[in-house]
Amino acid sequence: MSLKPKPNSEAKKFAALAFTAISSTIIANFVSTGTAQAEPQVNAQSKADQISNDSNLLKAIARDPMIISSPSSSATVPTNLTADSQMIRAINTEAAPLYTNKASERSAKKGNSQLNAQNVTSVSQLSDVKPTDWAFTALQSLVERYGCIAGYPDRTYRGNQATSRYEFAAGLNACLDKINEIISAGLSDKVSKEDLATLSKLQEEYAVELATLRGRVDALDAKTAKLEAQQFSTTTKLFGQAIFGLQSRFANTGSLTPRNGTKNTPDDATNLTFGYNLQLSLVTQFDNRSVLLTGLQAGNATTASTSFINNNFLTNTYTRLGYELDTANAFQLSDLSYRFLVGDRLAVIVGAAGVSPSSVFRGPNRYESAGQGPLSAFAQRNPILNFPGQAGAGFDWQITDNVSLQGVYAASLASNPQIGLTGGPFTAGAQLSLTPTDTVDLALYYLNSYTTNASLNTGVGDNLIGPIAGRFSTNAFGGTVAWRLSPRITIGGWAGYTASDAKDTGVGGSVSTFNWMTFLNFPDLFAEGNLGGIYVGQPPKITSSTLTQNGVPAFNIPSAIGLTGVNAGDFGGQPASTTHLELFYRMRLSDNISITPGLLFIFNPVQTSGSDTITVGAIRTTFTF
Repeated sequence: MSLKPKPNSEAKKFAALAFTAISSTIIANFVSTGTAQAEPQVNAQSKADQISNDSNLLKAIARDPMIISSPSSSATVPTNLTADSQMIRAINTEAAPLYTNKASERSAKKGNSQLNAQNVTSVSQLSDVKPTDWAFTALQSLVERYGCIAGYPDRTYRGNQATSRYEFAAGLNACLDKINEIISAGLSDKVSKEDLATLSKLQEEYAVELATLRGRVDALDAKTAKLEAQQFSTTTKLFGQAIFGLQSRFANTGSLTPRNGTKNTPDDATNLTFGYNLQLSLVTQFDNRSVLLTGLQAGNATTASTSFINNNFLTNTYTRLGYELDTANAFQLSDLSYRFLVGDRLAVIVGAAGVSPSSVFRGPNRYESAGQGPLSAFAQRNPILNFPGQAGAGFDWQITDNVSLQGVYAASLASNPQIGLTGGPFTAGAQLSLTPTDTVDLALYYLNSYTTNASLNTGVGDNLIGPIAGRFSTNAFGGTVAWRLSPRITIGGWAGYTASDAKDTGVGGSVSTFNWMTFLNFPDLFAEGNLGGIYVGQPPKITSSTLTQNGVPAFNIPSAIGLTGVNAGDFGGQPASTTHLELFYRMRLSDNISITPGLLFIFNPVQTSGSDTITVGAIRTTFTF
């Protein structure tokens, strides 16, 4: 997801911002809590001539992109649209693509010019006009001498098609305008007296039709001016994404209680399950520089263990799928935010819901998406970008063509009058996005999060870090890079580090975690619109825990669930490292339907070497509308 924008063409650009912001996200990404949200992406299309500019822009804002083509194709690069409404994707996709690189911009411009260009400079450009045609010489003269012949978008002239007097008058009027331009430029000697005499006679013959056409043009100009002056006319459109998943964990046994090498904890969540995740987005456009996004989501998709007794809950954050969402089939508000442009290079988002790092920051991996990208929650993005939010504000500032800065502040319990925006859990952060070359996208980010539930709230890996209801202040650092080796191969990866300090009375110490991921994406694999992916990484792992209560080691998760060789709660990190391997292949059946089968292999689950490898199989079907 390259971040190179073009600051000209402000109106369209915005449409990117406002819409981009949204959408990137609008509909389908996995949220930091492990639920899928309606996100901003930024929508991609396989054929530019199949979808209008308006629908492209709003779709990007409102839903997960269906087709993500390589940056060298003419398709607009989205970015992921799901609950992560990524603020600038939509905002930048269609208009001043803050979210596309130079290569894709050049290609898109080339594609658009081929599609829209109708004026011809040589009669040979008209594919259905042959030198043997009786009117060839006349057409050649008009084209080459006056340039007042235009073909259809498919480069045909359709000379055998019947024409009305009004259509002929329109062509005559075009020639008159061209000749007036020639004369005004002081090149009257280029126009023969015979042609002027012929035009004069034609003007007399078609005086009524020409007057009617000019009257219509004047009336349209007046209506256009009135609409521009009175632009506040809202338009609301509905977009949606429905994900249906069939998934299961294969039978396995873990060494968890205690960690002594004996496989004593059977996985009780190995049944084949079927569930859905439905995301609806209402995009209200006030003008070409602002939109209001309202998102709703419902679902019953889950692979979580039903038993708390054997500590299997610890494995859910390692096996969770990106589209998992269980609302007991009830709709929830996932987004209520207003997005608008300020000036040429600044996009702003404010909202009561749907504001978070993942909805504001740009993601270099343009294939993150719960509905169209990898299957697992871990493979969506660096988990530290899943830090939660709800109500707040954010911005995206395109400093130069190669550098942009995003910032966000979001509170999780802002609706509680006793807590508000500053009295409870919150996330604040900034990201510097760089495009050093046309094929490399880089993002560096820092986040600070305050939580009151002893959790990082990322929903991935070692998410629980301390005692129940423990308060922590977390500083997180990370970076993501994506390098397009070719239009059909992208290699990339990320790394993230967190340091959480205990903030409860009588409790001291800190907890550190680290995670990393490498990936290979293969867009258009075997067919246009398809996507293959290989992801290998380590979910967040507690590398150090030094929590104390009244000066005595306590609540340190690695030793608390080990109970072998050390006292429960002693200092230390996890005894081993989990490795996550994911293989998936998304097949596009149509512009609105895709099927993605895939496998996850979790080696050394829960950062312990005494457990069986967990294998997760899933088939995801995604419908967009």
